[in-house]
Amino acid sequence: MTKQVRQLDRVVIRFAGDSGDGMQLTGDRFTSETAQLGNDISTLPNFPAEIRAPAGTLPGVSSFQVHFADYDILTPGDSPNVLVAMNPAALKANLVDLPRGADIIVNTDEFTKRNLAKVGYQVSPLDDGSLDGYAVHPVALTSMTVGALAEHAISKKDAERAKNMFALGLLSWMYSRPYASTIRFLERKFAKRPELVAANTAAFKAGWNFGETTEDFAVRYEVKPARMQTGTYRNITGNAALSLGLVAAGVRSKLPVFLGAYPITPASDILHELSKHKRFGITTVQAEDEIAAVGAALGASYGGALGVTTTSGPGVALKGETISLAVALELPLVIVDVQRAGPSTGMPTKTEQADLNMALFGRHGEAPIAVIAPRSPADCFYAALEAARIALTYRTPVILLSDNYVANGSEPWLLPDVASLPELTVEFATEPNGEDGKTFLPYLRDPVTLARPWAIPGTPGLEHRIGGLEKADKTGDISYDPANHDFMVRTRAARIESIPVPDVEVEDPDGDARVLVLGWGSTYGPIGAACRALRQRGSAIAQAHLRHLSPLPANLGDVLGSYDRVVIPEMNLGQLAQVIRARYLVDAVGYNQVRGLPFTATELETMLEEVVKNA
Repeated sequence: MTKQVRQLDRVVIRFAGDSGDGMQLTGDRFTSETAQLGNDISTLPNFPAEIRAPAGTLPGVSSFQVHFADYDILTPGDSPNVLVAMNPAALKANLVDLPRGADIIVNTDEFTKRNLAKVGYQVSPLDDGSLDGYAVHPVALTSMTVGALAEHAISKKDAERAKNMFALGLLSWMYSRPYASTIRFLERKFAKRPELVAANTAAFKAGWNFGETTEDFAVRYEVKPARMQTGTYRNITGNAALSLGLVAAGVRSKLPVFLGAYPITPASDILHELSKHKRFGITTVQAEDEIAAVGAALGASYGGALGVTTTSGPGVALKGETISLAVALELPLVIVDVQRAGPSTGMPTKTEQADLNMALFGRHGEAPIAVIAPRSPADCFYAALEAARIALTYRTPVILLSDNYVANGSEPWLLPDVASLPELTVEFATEPNGEDGKTFLPYLRDPVTLARPWAIPGTPGLEHRIGGLEKADKTGDISYDPANHDFMVRTRAARIESIPVPDVEVEDPDGDARVLVLGWGSTYGPIGAACRALRQRGSAIAQAHLRHLSPLPANLGDVLGSYDRVVIPEMNLGQLAQVIRARYLVDAVGYNQVRGLPFTATELETMLEEVVKNA
């Protein structure tokens, strides 16, 4: 049967089902296939907040959205063109996001009376006309998969589990994806169970062949590769990129990297990834709790390593006292906070940007530290390098504010030339530095960086006192002198404020915009897509994005003063906006949400259009 082939410039697909239906694996494999074709990609995994919500219910729905195109894209897409719904709950939870005319592939085997009742359907939406505005494709995914595997030596339960591979095969056929890598992946994943390799491969091929032969799918689609900078790319998640950035920091600094971590969603993947890289001098310790994890990391820094600890918001709260100790000791320490929705346990698998205030101010006493935030999954690599550079150069804790959106999302990453990465080599103190040539002054500062010398314990002649009590200037002796305390507090603050960070860059193509959109962290993509759309429609609007949140760029005040109106979209209730108002006396307009979901470009575009009109 000859099928029509239609060219598209972009597609957004969402796979949705129960948390046990393998939607994350399916989406990840489709993304990997797409990356091989050279499309630009952005993904959005969405996990249930409960560890194991009841099957077939709305809280148990898991989804994976992938946006791919033949041009540069900035977000995972606002509205899916295609929804694969493995059960009624998946359909009901995601239907609201679909535009009219979208394709819906429905696993009809799961639309039983019992499953429909679980989500409040009195009548099946496949029969009541409520889906008449969509292109619905009923496919008996479960029974067709079981039928395709009838000759395989596996249980019926294992056969049913392979339905996600049938769906992946069908979608791979529909969008002309290469599948050799998926077959190799299955061979690796089930290497110890060849019967599962054969069954899942057969299910995948059955889905592909179904698309090839059925009359319900008369069109096949192609999306050409995107034009990208020449080089070698790999598809990478934010957590993986951040992990490799820490590995690179160890290589470039010639220091061992020590990770002290306690497992917590959504930061645990960093611990898992770094544990694979022992050959690069990486040591990982899964501590008994968050306090032990950061204590071990700070101890490693005292011993001459690059100490790192990874966590999410609840863990940062527990680590606060030890981070203050690192401020007093003036030792390098990288704290990775992969933010999630709070407070308390909140919604562990949902995204938020609500830890900024804690990162900036969440310690006792005057304890300023450096804070930076990556803007995308691939940017996590460079943000990790920058965090390590600042920590090592200025002997300070640095908080790296990632979030669930960038941590689990993915995009193509251009592999860098290692030689082009920043040089991070550290010079340890090896000789006494007092005027008499015999005394070691552990708080005698570098005149440029204001950093104190870093002496590895056991170095002859460099014995010195450590601890949380206030230190005397230069000697490091315990001091209760009021003037000394005032001097040390101000000096530590000056050390952070003196860190040179790049000027904030403004994207204002015509130079006549009156409205500036200022963002930080993962809002970069939605803000950029919204501004791009407005400019295409003739509206003048400027965009600037902050990576360094402490210290702030030196030119930020001048930039803010150049515009009539400043708008700051944040996934919190206005934390950066408060800082901007207080520091620069700018009446910034906050646009805020805390829904556990990233902004869509469309909602920002609508809001910004009104601001531009009224500016």
